[in-house]
Amino acid sequence: MNFQEIIADRYSVRKFQDKKLPKDVIDKIVKAGHLAPTACNLQPQRILVIDDSEALAKLKECTRCHFDAPAAMLVCCDKTECWVRKYDGKSSGEIDASIVTTYMMLAAWDVGVGTTWVMHFNPQAMREKMGVPDNLEPVALLVMGYADVEAKPYSGHYEFKDIGETVFYNTFD
Repeated sequence: MNFQEIIADRYSVRKFQDKKLPKDVIDKIVKAGHLAPTACNLQPQRILVIDDSEALAKLKECTRCHFDAPAAMLVCCDKTECWVRKYDGKSSGEIDASIVTTYMMLAAWDVGVGTTWVMHFNPQAMREKMGVPDNLEPVALLVMGYADVEAKPYSGHYEFKDIGETVFYNTFD
């Protein structure tokens, strides 16, 4: 599959097969996150792979949006390792973690694994249940697995605003 096909075909999978992801498949997905660009290449991302029954049970205590996925990745940023913009103090951490998550999401689709990017989770519960240290900020949860035969895109998935409403050239005027 070429890149244009991946980005056109990929959708948020919310119904998964009860089938564990092999380690080599997880490793390919994680490798994509490892290769993702980060500000000044500081690589503040920290990825927790959640794929055993005990950890998945803990995950279910942190979000209702687990969709009974057989695996998930909690993407965090190390707040002590992020680049900071000098003009206003904006940290790159959430942006870096989001880029890493996007790379993994697309890599997963490329190897036949469906994902859903979840923001609806309790970060404090995640800290307590998953042992997230204070210097790490949980940014995104990527639940994943092989799509069930009944999985389908959200009804509005293929609806887009006119590109003229979202893209501007040289000025917003």
